[in-house]
Amino acid sequence: MTPPLANPSPSRPRRRLPGWIGTILRLGITLGLMAVVLRGIDQDSFIKVIKTVDWGWWAAGVIIAITAQIIAGLRWSSLARPIGFPFSPGLFVWRFFEGMFFSLCLPSSIGGDVIKAYRLADSTQRRLLAGCTVLADRLTGLAGLGVLAGAAVLSTEWSLDRWSTLAVGGGLLAVALGSFWLLVGSLDRLLALIPSPHPAREFISQLLPYQMRPQLLSAAVAWSLGIQLGNAIAVSLIARGLGVSLPLSVWCVVVPLVMLAMVVPISINGVGVREGGMTMLLAPLGIASEQAVAIALLWFLATIITGLIGGLLFLLDRHPVTHGPLASAPADGVG
Repeated sequence: MTPPLANPSPSRPRRRLPGWIGTILRLGITLGLMAVVLRGIDQDSFIKVIKTVDWGWWAAGVIIAITAQIIAGLRWSSLARPIGFPFSPGLFVWRFFEGMFFSLCLPSSIGGDVIKAYRLADSTQRRLLAGCTVLADRLTGLAGLGVLAGAAVLSTEWSLDRWSTLAVGGGLLAVALGSFWLLVGSLDRLLALIPSPHPAREFISQLLPYQMRPQLLSAAVAWSLGIQLGNAIAVSLIARGLGVSLPLSVWCVVVPLVMLAMVVPISINGVGVREGGMTMLLAPLGIASEQAVAIALLWFLATIITGLIGGLLFLLDRHPVTHGPLASAPADGVG
């Protein structure tokens, strides 16, 4: 008689690494990148460059940077209001700045996105939907950034003139918009594959307004292009305060490329990546490493100032979204 097989031992669940280990790794990478950047500059020359800062130009850059983030909050509003969050655009700007503050304080920018979704809704299901609007906002922002960065790279690689660069950028924009339209156009097919009682069915059905109005995503990508232009203008003004006068077209190449590199989550708040990228991209233009690093650090200081505004707004309003400031102004005609 064949003996019964022994019951296999239950598989042990895989242990996930504690979150603090990832934070330690990112902190180490951040310090390592900054060490490499600082090793390549002369400290005395760097101090002299910092002493020459015209803070009026820097303040002008900060104002433009803040304006760009206000527009980014309005972009989020345009994506969230049509799918069931009929609050005033001002509230979305408020919550957007709060998210910037928490992105600045937390090791990962995702933490700020979580805070935005949490503060926008008052239940788990609604917060999941709010998270989808944050994700849509992120994706359209990355699309705009990718179009500018891609056009910049191809223009440099192929030595294109202005009109050819615009044509390449238009082609990349068409690809980005086509991808979004294809994505939202398949929502109903995805919905048909999900059984009727499944909770995901009701959740995905709330995203159908994006399919019925794909121009929402197209408009958001257009907003993103304007936001990235604002970022380029802000950095150009900051650089002007250090005596670096380059055409705006140069900053429309440099800033998107640096920001695209900062999207990769290898350092804390892009520190080290920002400085190294600025140094590498400005060196062929004859800009000294000391000036490039100073521009990057003053740019980061502007980001900190913008984030602190979000911290102040959070302190002024820690109530649920339905009772917060600017929340009682529903949008007319929002579906």
